[in-house]
Order: sequence, then C-alpha cells, then structure tokens
Amino acid sequence: QVQLVESGGGLVQAGGSLRLSCAASGVIFDINAMGWYRQAPGKQRELVADITSGGRANHADSVKGRFIISRDNAKKMVYLQMNSLKPEDTAVYFCNAVVKATYLSAYRDYWGQGTQVTVSS
Repeated sequence: QVQLVESGGGLVQAGGSLRLSCAASGVIFDINAMGWYRQAPGKQRELVADITSGGRANHADSVKGRFIISRDNAKKMVYLQMNSLKPEDTAVYFCNAVVKATYLSAYRDYWGQGTQVTVSS
C-alpha cells in the first residue's frame, strides 16, 4: 500500500508564504509524476502544479510566478513553495503521485488526505 502524507498548511495573511510538503511511503517500485491539486468549497478539484521524475514542472496559470513545485526523488517527496498568497488560494491542497508499486504493477494514482490552506485578506 502507498501512503501520501501532506504537511505545511495553515492560516496566513495575504501576501504571505507557505511551503507544503508531501512524503510518499509504503511499497513503491517507481514514482512517475507528482503534483499538487486544490479544492475550494463548492468548486471542483483543480491542478495547481505537477512535476515529472526528470524535474520538468508545470504550473497552472493562476499560480505561475508565485508558486514553485519541486521534488526530491531520493526522499520520495514533493514540495510546493507558495509565495504572494491571495485569498483566492484558500482551499484544501492534495498531494498526488503516479506510482508503480511493484515491477509487475501498473502505474496508478494515489492521493494524500489533504491539508487546509487559508489566506486571510
């Protein structure tokens, strides 16, 4: 079984910064892409940023220039540095990883439990 555990959420004032971390553990043969999604109340879950195992990153237009995704393959971790936070960034942030559990397994999506980020105006 694969577990993803997020940390680093919290309450911050507009213009502030937070850094989210996500650690993958369990039976893992390989991790392909890792990413961050968010879901605000009454809205659909949306991609914030993702990154390949080779380090190629993709950021949503709404966060470009403010958020930076990175990963440490050796530690099986992915990070999201969030700067210049806005009230509209308020959401539950979920970690995602595309994982091959064993040599014979197919890649599949795994999700963390989510961490709340609240930005006050």
